[in-house]
Amino acid sequence: MPSIETGAGGAQARGRGGGKTPASDARPRGPGRGIWDDAAAVAEEGDRSDGRSANEERVPAPEAAGPARKPPAEAVAEARVRAPTRGNRKLEAFLEAVNADDQVRAWWYMAQVHAERLGMSDHSWVHVQIVLNVSLRLLRLLAKAGVEPAMVVDHGMGQRDAEVVVAAGALFHDVGMSIHRADHEAYSLFLAQGALERLFDGVYKQPVRSIVIAEALHAIIGHRRRGEPYTLEAGVVRVADGLDLAQGRSRLPIEAGQEGIHSISAAAIDEVRISAGEQRPVRVEIEMNNSAGIFQVDDLLATKLRGTPLEGRVEVVAEVKGESEKRLLSGFRLPEDA
Repeated sequence: MPSIETGAGGAQARGRGGGKTPASDARPRGPGRGIWDDAAAVAEEGDRSDGRSANEERVPAPEAAGPARKPPAEAVAEARVRAPTRGNRKLEAFLEAVNADDQVRAWWYMAQVHAERLGMSDHSWVHVQIVLNVSLRLLRLLAKAGVEPAMVVDHGMGQRDAEVVVAAGALFHDVGMSIHRADHEAYSLFLAQGALERLFDGVYKQPVRSIVIAEALHAIIGHRRRGEPYTLEAGVVRVADGLDLAQGRSRLPIEAGQEGIHSISAAAIDEVRISAGEQRPVRVEIEMNNSAGIFQVDDLLATKLRGTPLEGRVEVVAEVKGESEKRLLSGFRLPEDA
């Protein structure tokens, strides 16, 4: 049963003998997809998911065959994010305001429309909700291990304020995709700035509101490929974005015949679980059906981890389950103009 283990610095493949050798994106269509049962369970029961212990949480993933895209008004109306707030009234008020904001939810809808135009992985509100839940999970596990966020260290505020910053970064990190894929992180900044001003009205007063918004904007820009996040909150959002790995994200490119390393490697990821680590604050376990998933872990996820405040605090273990690997590719031909 081959597996790989990685810190922030890269991955290694490991065979049954124990010796190590170096190891070398659209989900179900549209924002009209129903949310998973797991998300409701997580929101109601804290860390518990699928009968697992309170110390382990599976990263939720939608059904691979989700429904076809719905009309814009209907799709936007269904886009509602959920997460366990654990009595954080500021976070509850913020999420309630976001779920009532048609403009923000329309941006999520348009982000997915552009993703489908480009044959990319899912960038709808489902992806946003996954990043939101994973971000909060990571932040809380780090807090349990005594790792303090910037809102506490730099501003003398609280852990719950850090959760609001992380939630804002997660919910707005891809809204710029509603305009264009190229430089979408920068577009996300100017869309989020105005939206957060009104969404935080009643939650924070000035000048604190501007501080919280600035930290959220830093988390948004920090998720780009060379984003260099300075804060724990920004690093959490960056890594959480990279942990939306499950195979449901790659269904459309594969069905459209767009078979490449990104779509095939994403299809190789069956499940992602996050729990408290033994040697590091966070442990991420990735279950694969094919070793092609190593690309997602070693190239994409490891890149997200490097240079962030989470580096050295997250252990990642990836494993191929079963005695045989799933066949994901029947053949491959270079494009005629290649």
